[in-house]
Amino acid sequence: MPRSIWKGSISFGLVQIPVALFPAEEPNELHFKQLDKRNMTPIRYERVNRETGEPVSWDDIVRGYPYEKDEYVVISDEDLRRANVEATQTVDILDFVDEADIDPMYYDKPYYLAPASQNTKKKSPVTAYVLLREALRKTGKVGIAKVVIRTREHLAAVRPRGRALVLNLLRFAHELRSDEELDLPEMDAEGKGLGKRELEMAERLVAEMSTAWKPEKYKDEYRDDVMKLIEKKVKSGDTTTPAEAPEEEDRARDTGTVDLIALLKKSLGAKGGKAANDDKESSAASPKVRKADKADKTDKADKADTPKRKSGSRRAA
Repeated sequence: MPRSIWKGSISFGLVQIPVALFPAEEPNELHFKQLDKRNMTPIRYERVNRETGEPVSWDDIVRGYPYEKDEYVVISDEDLRRANVEATQTVDILDFVDEADIDPMYYDKPYYLAPASQNTKKKSPVTAYVLLREALRKTGKVGIAKVVIRTREHLAAVRPRGRALVLNLLRFAHELRSDEELDLPEMDAEGKGLGKRELEMAERLVAEMSTAWKPEKYKDEYRDDVMKLIEKKVKSGDTTTPAEAPEEEDRARDTGTVDLIALLKKSLGAKGGKAANDDKESSAASPKVRKADKADKTDKADKADTPKRKSGSRRAA
């Protein structure tokens, strides 16, 4: 079972659904290491103190925000969590919209949302999870939410997919460039030298090539070809053997359960709006957000220590 990267709750109205967030994609990229061509030794990147030039261990590294030149405010993981506890532990659904109204340009990264507790004595999280999933399915709506992951707030769409609820990170409107700055042809096709006959032929070709969407039909043929080349080099003995590097583990805490019916009634009475904190009947424990530096540490550790080569598992330089 994959390791969750975040634990918290989905919030809509007064309902809190404890959930865990799991990656929904599994990039199958070719990964390469940078080597010194003189002796084929991996290049190591070190963390050093700019003033002394001495190496610095992870235990001695803190997060600093530069508020002035060479002046910093140190911010800990606990500081980030305390800054807005609710934001760091909830997928806060703000609105429900038609899924068809979301331009695909806004979709970024998918995650699975799963109930955080499967305790048979406490079935409220699972019941609430199913309730939201089926409500979205029957209405054709998606929940537009905000969620904080690794110290950054994201816009997201919560939507049903089979038995799962999926959280798709969305780009904010300001993150998309306008096409106005591009030299694009106008919408009038005939005014750009296209005749009726050419357009009809193009439409017929599109119709003849049309088929049902089957994503498993499409393969990464380039990666397969490169892997064949790598395997050929391995068989010929053209290899090197770097050392193994340890990986850090993520830790997160579970959340609690909710009184579903009572919260639904209060939410409906408030017309789905936000009630005061005193009205909330959630007993969800305060989950610990995955440390922001862990993603950076993993990347940097990968650069600092060279893991043992496995075919097709090195990141492209």
